[in-house]
Amino acid sequence: MLSRDGHEVTLVERDATPLPADPAGAFEWNRRGAPQVRHSHAFLARLRNLLRDFYPDVLDALYAAGATDMDFIAMLPEGMDHTRLPGDEDLVALACRRTTFEWVLRRIVIEEHNVTLLDGHTVNALTGSPATADQAAVVTGVVLDNGTEIAADLVVAAAGRRSSIPDLLAPLGVTISEHVEDTGIIYYSRFFELHDDADWPVQMGPIGGDLGYLKFGVFRGDNRTFSVTLSTRSHDEELRSMLLDPDVFLRAAGALPATAAYVDGRATPITDVYVMAKLLNRHRRFTNDEGAPLVVGFSAVGDAHTCTNPLYGRGCSLAMVQAHLLAGSLRQHPDDLLARATAFEAATAAEIHPWYRSSVAQDQLNRSEVARLNAIESGDTSVSTEENPSVALLRDGLFPAMRIDPVVLRAFLRMFNLLEAPDSLMTNFDVIGRVMSVFQDRDERPPEEPLGPNRARLLELIAS
Repeated sequence: MLSRDGHEVTLVERDATPLPADPAGAFEWNRRGAPQVRHSHAFLARLRNLLRDFYPDVLDALYAAGATDMDFIAMLPEGMDHTRLPGDEDLVALACRRTTFEWVLRRIVIEEHNVTLLDGHTVNALTGSPATADQAAVVTGVVLDNGTEIAADLVVAAAGRRSSIPDLLAPLGVTISEHVEDTGIIYYSRFFELHDDADWPVQMGPIGGDLGYLKFGVFRGDNRTFSVTLSTRSHDEELRSMLLDPDVFLRAAGALPATAAYVDGRATPITDVYVMAKLLNRHRRFTNDEGAPLVVGFSAVGDAHTCTNPLYGRGCSLAMVQAHLLAGSLRQHPDDLLARATAFEAATAAEIHPWYRSSVAQDQLNRSEVARLNAIESGDTSVSTEENPSVALLRDGLFPAMRIDPVVLRAFLRMFNLLEAPDSLMTNFDVIGRVMSVFQDRDERPPEEPLGPNRARLLELIAS
């Protein structure tokens, strides 16, 4: 984005690995600096539309590499009106592996005439002027691990959730506050490839669900690949250790109605089980209480700035949106460091931070529901067993309404794909009315089919 605006860009990349020849080679890429690349990823409609509208050659390159569209309107439930409405053209996500996505981006970036890639190096320090009582710190460049100094008008930290941004800024007198909440989950992913003569299972919308003790999802990739992800609570030592076994993982996926068709023999596993732990919601604050930047000449994007529970699949899309916001702030304020940083952080607060708050709130709701169900099962009277009204409204109102009401489903899909704010469902009076109507009829409907077995039954099924 910045190079196409005419800027000279130096990209410092820790991993010294040659660019693979194709998407298959990219799947074997040694990306130690990004351990999540061989886990499930979602490339939501907000990201796809951003590429479509501003970087169409990148989108075309992804298609050429095997990525495909996930048209949510084409996947509306059977019996629901599939007539296209204005805005439906935006409800399209990308089916693509993270490694393929990164391979396409890397190839395009290094082909830019004004980009220099320095791989095999890390940034050990920042250069610049320290903060004073009435002035923000000014970053003027970086110091690499070999002692080389590189001067820069803007330093962008895009080193992911494990990056030590506060430590880099501390020598310049900048204290970056962090708000961190552990998601309380660990997830396991395994990739598969469809056999040449096999078809995809019928899919109506994204495949995913939550059994309380276990969350699950299927994510289609490029070139007839897909991944299954299972997620447990971090304290569930028994289930955690069992799911690491590739055969047990298959049996668990086969025990869930939503994922069973994907592991019924139509596909071959192409990886072992990958595990991802220490998953955080974290927000780093780069402004003071008045909204003034603490540092200029420096910006963080993606998980280096704000990261959310990866189970919700928003990370790559939000990172791309934030990168686009940064490029926009540089166009608006090419020479005013303070105005640029102010504009970027304000745009981030408006576009990115609400999704952080939403992730934290959803995780808190999930934890309270798990604790309630555990208390019921164990007879623990120290924990309230009264159901949270929000849980009941989701289960008996929103979710069943989505299966029968195209207005509600479209509203949910737009929110799910970051096209509307996270609270958009609760501020849409038409949607609220439709959901409440379904909720009021809950006692007149037959019980919902369970998404899968309870924990005790699953343990029986996977232990054999």
